[in-house]
Amino acid sequence: MTSRVGPRAAGTDGSDFKHREKVASHYQMSASLKSEIRKLNFVHLLLWLLVAAQVIVSKLDLVPSDTVAEPYRWEYPYLISLFPLVTGSLSLPKNNISYLVISMISSGLFSIAPLFYGSMEMLGEAQQLYRHGKAYRFIFGWAAVTVMYLVMVAAVQVHAWQIYYSKKLLDAWFDSTQEKKKK
Repeated sequence: MTSRVGPRAAGTDGSDFKHREKVASHYQMSASLKSEIRKLNFVHLLLWLLVAAQVIVSKLDLVPSDTVAEPYRWEYPYLISLFPLVTGSLSLPKNNISYLVISMISSGLFSIAPLFYGSMEMLGEAQQLYRHGKAYRFIFGWAAVTVMYLVMVAAVQVHAWQIYYSKKLLDAWFDSTQEKKKK
């Protein structure tokens, strides 16, 4: 039936496909948004692992302190950002709205808030590096403030996109539940 050269159903020329059912748009949107959120969750996990590795290596003195600097204070609360990652991932398979809402709220509290606090915490050190060219903390020869600001820029973007896509996914799920209630 799907071949173009084989036998065709009697009485048709193959152009009568418009009557067939289509996948509803909110299901298509849900699938594509879930895919994007999974990709962002993977990047979030990589960023989290970088911060966790820096904290663990520094605290356990696995390498000299001139190679990997002491962690900034904002890095400790940022480690809690694994919670929104897990709840967001758990919400996707069964379209669990409550887990997705918890993930969105906790992402703001445990992911974005520590990053903003960290940007303020490191501001003085960044100004000193910019004005005088002096850095006192290093990560593999790079100024720690520079490396951590780069990590923070990437993390803020990832978390902002996660929240945005989660909101869009929530809207798509609410659209599907509203249609079920109407029927």
